[in-house]
Amino acid sequence: MSKVGDETADQLSQLGEAIRDDFARNRRVLSFGEYLDLMLASPERLLRSSQQYVRDAFEHYGFEKVEYPWGEVRRFHIFDCPWADGRERLVGQEEVQNRVYRAVQNFVNEGTANKLVLLHGPNGSAKTTLIRCVGRGLQHYSTLDDGALYRINWVFPATKVSKGGIGFGGGEFEGAPAGESFAHLPDEVVDAKLVDELRDHPVFLIPPDQRQRIMADALEARGDDAGDFVLSDYIQFGQLSHKNRIIYEALLANYQGDYLKVLRHVQIERFYVQHRYRTGYVTVEPQLAVDAQERQVTADRSMSALPSALQSASLFEYGGPLVDANRGMIEYSDLLKRPLEAFKYLLTTVERSSVSMQSATLFLDLIYIGTSNEVHLNAFKELPDFQSFKGRLELVRVPYLLDYRQEREIYSQKLKEAASNKHIAPHCDYVAALWAVLTRMRKPMVERYEKSVGELVGRLSPLDKAELYATGRAPKSFSADEAKRLDAYVRELWSESGAYPNYEGRTGASPREMQAVLFNAANSAQYDYVSPLAIFDELDELCKGVTVYSFLKQEPLPGGFHENRKFIDVVRGRWLDEVDEETRDSLGLIEQAEYARLFRRYVEHALHFTKKEKVESEVTGQLIDPDQDMMRDIEKTLGVTADNDDFRHDLISRIGAWSLDHPGQKPVYEEVFPDMFKRLRDSYFEEQRKVVKRALDDLVAHLTDGARHLDAEDKKSAERAVHTMIERYGYTRESARDAITVLVRARYAE
Repeated sequence: MSKVGDETADQLSQLGEAIRDDFARNRRVLSFGEYLDLMLASPERLLRSSQQYVRDAFEHYGFEKVEYPWGEVRRFHIFDCPWADGRERLVGQEEVQNRVYRAVQNFVNEGTANKLVLLHGPNGSAKTTLIRCVGRGLQHYSTLDDGALYRINWVFPATKVSKGGIGFGGGEFEGAPAGESFAHLPDEVVDAKLVDELRDHPVFLIPPDQRQRIMADALEARGDDAGDFVLSDYIQFGQLSHKNRIIYEALLANYQGDYLKVLRHVQIERFYVQHRYRTGYVTVEPQLAVDAQERQVTADRSMSALPSALQSASLFEYGGPLVDANRGMIEYSDLLKRPLEAFKYLLTTVERSSVSMQSATLFLDLIYIGTSNEVHLNAFKELPDFQSFKGRLELVRVPYLLDYRQEREIYSQKLKEAASNKHIAPHCDYVAALWAVLTRMRKPMVERYEKSVGELVGRLSPLDKAELYATGRAPKSFSADEAKRLDAYVRELWSESGAYPNYEGRTGASPREMQAVLFNAANSAQYDYVSPLAIFDELDELCKGVTVYSFLKQEPLPGGFHENRKFIDVVRGRWLDEVDEETRDSLGLIEQAEYARLFRRYVEHALHFTKKEKVESEVTGQLIDPDQDMMRDIEKTLGVTADNDDFRHDLISRIGAWSLDHPGQKPVYEEVFPDMFKRLRDSYFEEQRKVVKRALDDLVAHLTDGARHLDAEDKKSAERAVHTMIERYGYTRESARDAITVLVRARYAE
């Protein structure tokens, strides 16, 4: 056998020491007395039910308030997966997060989880991702001091039995000092160890009457540190499982009622929530299977090492998803795909937190959560049995995302997976996300609004709604007054179909279908990189599958809704807008500072005009009247159709409102008025169209045939623009060439 090198030996020694220190620091094994010390010192942490534990896991990772055009909402950081640097995080769905948290908090208030939280929505709406984030959060939380969980084991050390002894009742235990716990005995002096597969709470070893007093005193001693902690029904009234009760009673009888001697056999072991090993978090797939089983272990060979009094007892070992998940969370994936008879037991199991076996009734401490698509849920609602289940289900809707910025986050990661080592051209994730969201838009319900507002929402196209939901910006065709009125109804527009079966976000392209589009585009034979043009081709192919994809069967509605093939052209136009602006910027035809200066000057003059004050001249430094001609020219460019005075007053009011929301910050007009700023740029470029076309033609020539006909100065300018597109916007020469060529043909052809 080869000898281990000194360096390797040192590393192994350090590794062993680190693991040993970690084992001791995490209090992996305790005697019952040591556990009781911990419990009395921190009852609000060690006397939690599964509902309180899940609630505390949510709160441990914290939350933040996020702003959307339709309002402010909490985002819980447990869904950001900080323990995994955000890997497989949940994108968006903050309203669903809050509904799940509210359901858990209600369980805490009621003292028991008496409902199954059923997430329902279209396929691919992230129902499973949401649950997995919670489960992974529980796994990580259980490794922390604040998330420590403990279970019961029974330890039976080696014995020297005196003549006439009865197993362990009259014997002496080797290696066990008198009066001390056997919890820390090494394996070589232990004959048998029985593990509690149900993971009963250690506090159940204290008889209920005494338990109530001890727990109440511990919480009272903690005072304000215990907060508003309330003992759950499981902790207050729960009792040892059938197997633990038999062992406990046998020991108590053999020790003639000496409770402290019984506790010598108790080992309190810390356990961790682990999905892979089905501990505290279990997923039940929709196959037909029993969710709990039992097996008699009295005749097992391992029982021969137990004292004779226990060898004659009928001990049962329990298993199955409900047992494995106890003290944590059980997930029923696609619950309603199972035959009804396979989950009818959930009615009584959820209601009573127990499940009946042949030998005993198992009392459970669980959060029950499941998923279902809308088709199966609607079919389930038609069954007579649904009325029985209705009171035991907490229905939480999970629609598709309606914010293309969030959808874009999902596709950005999928594109990296699909591309492997290929270059991903800019805006691939954007065009896919915007098209997917457009397919989900629902025609506004004009009749829900007063006439003046109904006229506004009735003018919204699918693209207008998508932009409104993502950025809060009204269409450019709306006047400032119309945009302001619409802004007050964004939340109502967002939620208007929530009470209807065909709610917004129920139909449309799913992320799963879009993933296939992205992967196919990444493997296109036409491009050596991932191109938005390839994505457009794949979207066109997808739209041919009318018999395959249900959302393609919807009848087009006035206003352009459900016109999925036309959405490709809409998105192509938005992509060309981006390419156009990036190219002109790279050619040096955009001077952002000049636009900012011009707009600042306009705002300054408008402010003094509304106050009826003079303004300081930039040239002479003298006080002069606000420049009416300059302001009218700017307002004409901005398309102001209302009264100029009203427009200026409204502009100043919007700046004041922004300043109130951003105290101490100087207004950045590009952010406060992005649409106005864009109109100024577009106006300039319309005037400079011929200059832009010539520059673009030179750039295309430089990227295609080496620009043999360009002079040295034009070549230098073109190469500088290419460098900017690569460095600033993330193109390669090939992806820039293809994008600019399409741009020129679409918008600058003679």
